[in-house]
Amino acid sequence: MIMAERYAFGEKTDIGSYVFTAERIIAFATRFDPQPFHLDGDAARESLFGGLCASGWHTCAAWMRVFMAYWEEECARLVRDGTSPPKLGPSPGFRNMQWLRPVFCGEEVYYSNTLLKSRPLASRPGMRVNTLLSEGAIADGTPVIRFEGSVLEFL
Repeated sequence: MIMAERYAFGEKTDIGSYVFTAERIIAFATRFDPQPFHLDGDAARESLFGGLCASGWHTCAAWMRVFMAYWEEECARLVRDGTSPPKLGPSPGFRNMQWLRPVFCGEEVYYSNTLLKSRPLASRPGMRVNTLLSEGAIADGTPVIRFEGSVLEFL
């Protein structure tokens, strides 16, 4: 099965969620984005954000973590159902990364993917490239992150 047979074009698939606790926000920021509004609640309250918030890169990394957990379970489910899952490979990149709203301490982001395009690679027989719209929103539906990513698929 290829990805375009499993997912309808334009149909959003919920892939899971991630809670941005103070501990997670600070741990990520300490290692990768040590700006005061990601590290210190008092400094964050004095910033333009008004409170401790996650790095945009943290919201991206959380999407990847959520997607990998979803994909492992989806592949296992397809195998249990007697179907060969799509064989996804690495990503050749992403575009149009948008951090639409800060993610504050204690918020849960619900992630989704929508298959936009799928095509064979002319330069690499036996491979396809799939383009996905990846999004995240908080519980009330307010979007916080959006980007288009590509993933290679092996036939």
